[in-house]
Amino acid sequence: MHAIAGDWRDAGLGEADQALCRFAVKLTASQREMGPGDIDELRSHGFDDRAIHDATQVVGYFNYITRVADALGVEPEDHIRPWGAG
Repeated sequence: MHAIAGDWRDAGLGEADQALCRFAVKLTASQREMGPGDIDELRSHGFDDRAIHDATQVVGYFNYITRVADALGVEPEDHIRPWGAG
């Protein structure tokens, strides 16, 4: 799990999981470039419409809540350790 958070490209993921990560990165960083080919790629790896919808909702929600927190200057809670910290 920590390898995925560090850099999913070097985490030894299967092809379907790599496709899902590429989709999430593109939706996060360059959403205006999304197109039918992005959905087709996920389908080619066995994702059905419901799974694609669910993944899109999860990625979109995390993008939304991160932007809200950043805009309002929300700081992480003290009792939550940074990812990867023992």
